[in-house]
Amino acid sequence: MNMLYSLPLLVGVSEGGGASGGAASMAPTLITFGLVFAIFYFLIIRPQSKRQKKTQDMLKSLKKGDRVQTIGGIRGTIFSMKEESVVLKVDDHCKIQFARSAIAQVLDKSNESSSNDVALNEK
Repeated sequence: MNMLYSLPLLVGVSEGGGASGGAASMAPTLITFGLVFAIFYFLIIRPQSKRQKKTQDMLKSLKKGDRVQTIGGIRGTIFSMKEESVVLKVDDHCKIQFARSAIAQVLDKSNESSSNDVALNEK
């Protein structure tokens, strides 16, 4: 029985009939929605847009001879480039064409040599 008496308080209807305080009860709701949007913006939307901008800048700055890794994990050197595609030289006699968006990262010389040292130490 106590739940039934407290239900109007949970819904936000006043004892006087519900017409009074309409604008005043809207303010906390709008503030709450604003805070939720701000939290989503700073935790989800903003970091994702920064990551996307960084990836686009990396893809624009690709040049022939760069060592890269694809999203599938294939590593190679850029042999040639077109507007939307990249040809990677994976081995002496193996060249593979990828979409430019399939490039995940550019490998620098220090990263490549350290990963080779780790692979040699594991054997």
